[in-house]
Amino acid sequence: MTDLQPLIEAAWNDRSLLQQPATLQAIEHVIEELDKGRLRVAQPNADGSWLVNDWVKKAVILYFPVRQMETIEVGPFEFRDKMRLKTDYQGQGVRVVPPAVARYGAYLASGVILMPSYVNIGAWVGEGTMVDTWATVGSCAQIGAGVHLSGGVGIGGVLEPVQAAPVIIEDGAFVGSRSILVEGCFVGREAVIGAGVTITGSTRIIDVTGAEPKEYRGHVPARSVVIPGTVAKQFAAGEYQVPCALIIGQRKPSTDLKTSLNDALREHNVAI
Repeated sequence: MTDLQPLIEAAWNDRSLLQQPATLQAIEHVIEELDKGRLRVAQPNADGSWLVNDWVKKAVILYFPVRQMETIEVGPFEFRDKMRLKTDYQGQGVRVVPPAVARYGAYLASGVILMPSYVNIGAWVGEGTMVDTWATVGSCAQIGAGVHLSGGVGIGGVLEPVQAAPVIIEDGAFVGSRSILVEGCFVGREAVIGAGVTITGSTRIIDVTGAEPKEYRGHVPARSVVIPGTVAKQFAAGEYQVPCALIIGQRKPSTDLKTSLNDALREHNVAI
């Protein structure tokens, strides 16, 4: 990919280069590599940190102005957009329940199940993950393997600013119904997010399991069990409660993730 990055960077700084065939081919190649999962907007490092490939996000943004509007007919349905739809689900080993939609340039690994839902360009969805009914996976979001996104979950997209990290949900996590995860927030491996939790990149996430509270910002540690909460905040007009997220326990390490999840939900009485 080293030969593609300079072309993308140059076009990002000089949009007149979008008229050149070499630039157009580079952009198309990046989107194809994203679609096939050979390239990612963000990737995990060996030490557990994540590297954001901002030049890849630039290619996604540049893909929009070089595309033309077209009508797409799918049986009785008609769409009008610049982006193609993802195809060849059988070849990829992906189950897609009508009327689920994934855009070309989003990667779906083998064993992914899309209930009626939406996956945007640049997203990466790992093996065996369930995207449940009316859940949305925003642009460039990184969803690990064996994740369950429950009904109505909203995973935000992050294209700009290009240096911003996308929403990242690591392997084995469970996200409860109608939860909203946006602004590049991070959910660690096998964490359990209860129904209705909202987490942004700056949300206060407070671990209340010890003698003293411990606070995180937009970061859910691995195996944490999280529910919605509120904290008091002083304003000019008085003190009011504002949303936060509370870590109320830990999902016990287990080789059987289903058993571990069920135990966590029962023990902590977490709505999903």
